[in-house]
Parts: sequence; C-alpha cells; structure tokens
Amino acid sequence: MPDLRPPFPTPLPLWYALLLRRQKRCNILPPPWLAPGALQSILEFELDHAGEAFSPGPKMGPAKTAAPLGSQGSNTASSQAAGLNGEFYLDERGIEPSPPFLPSATQDAQPNALPYHWMEMAHLLLSHAGEDFEDADTVRRLIRDLREVRMAKLRKGIGVLDAGAGVQMNGVGAMEVAESRGLVGEVIDGLRKLNTSREQARREREEEGGGDLGGSDDEDDDI
Repeated sequence: MPDLRPPFPTPLPLWYALLLRRQKRCNILPPPWLAPGALQSILEFELDHAGEAFSPGPKMGPAKTAAPLGSQGSNTASSQAAGLNGEFYLDERGIEPSPPFLPSATQDAQPNALPYHWMEMAHLLLSHAGEDFEDADTVRRLIRDLREVRMAKLRKGIGVLDAGAGVQMNGVGAMEVAESRGLVGEVIDGLRKLNTSREQARREREEEGGGDLGGSDDEDDDI
C-alpha cells in the first residue's frame, strides 16, 4: 500500500479509496472516461453504430510478465506458465492481472473507452463519491442512456440468433454479460427445441415416405 501524503494524489485500490471517502478522509478523482464529455462521445458512437458494434474497450498494453529461464537458458514461451513450479510462483514478478483489472482498463483507462467493469465502477463512485464529480447528475443521465442503448443493441443481436450464429460480444461489459445471460440461455434453449422438433418432423416424413414405397412394391409383386 503506498504512503498517503496529502494533498498529493495517490493511486489506491478501489475498496480502500471508498473506505476513506466514506470516512471523509479523502476525495476520489473520477477516471477520465467518467467525465461528461467522454461519456457523451461514447454515447454518440453507440448511437451512430446502433446496428453494428459496441464501442471498443481500452487498448491493452503488451504483457509484462517475466518468465523464468528454461533449462537451455532461453525464456519460456508461455507467460501464464511462468513460475507455476519454480521460484516465481506467487511472486509479483510472475503474476500479471487479467485484462479487466489492468491499470489501462481502470484508473488509467483512455477517456473514449469503457472499461470491462464500467457499470460497477460508475455505480460505486456515484453512490459513495458523487460530490467529487464535476456534474454528477449529467454523468448519471449519460450512464443510464448508455446502459439502455447498449442493452437494446445486445437484445437485438440475441433476437436474430439461429442455430449456427453467435452474438458479437466485443466491448460488452461484465454486468451486461450477467444481465443478458438468462436471455441468451432462453433463446438458445428455444432454438434447440425448435431444431429438434424440425428434425423429428423430417424423420417422420422420411419414414412415411419409405413405408409408402414399400407398399407399392408389395402390390406390384402380387400383380
């Protein structure tokens, strides 16, 4: 945990910053993507691409995990396997956070991109540090509009599903995935049942057609 030296800003874990804010011992600087201008530009992108794609997420930097040297003195190929059975296990040099939790996707996120946990972060910051926003009411309105536009886009993509298609989920946030999971499951289950009934009907037609042909052969033999 870094040393706190007021009034200089210090990066802190979100849970710790919220704890200090509730105790009125600090102010939280909202991330750049939660500024009204940034949210407005993202909303305009969503509206301009209503039937196409979601706004792209933050760009991820290159991997920084240091892999231990192999038996031949060369670096191992997989950074994920680094240190699982060696000296780097559970060492900060051998552990790298997954993309949703990288600094480039949280406090250092670019202003024109929504991080993976954008809804959760916006809710927490507006609920517990609303006074630290330049215009909290405008931010709340833009967040609500973004959520409605993006969920409508997601429902539209799910509505055109068929047996061999999928839904483009690039740029979709964690909470949006959770909210749409039940709907996606219901749609896929319905498609599966529909395809099963169609396949059963097709087999019944084939069996009936085969039986008719067999009956005609018997009649020809009797003649």
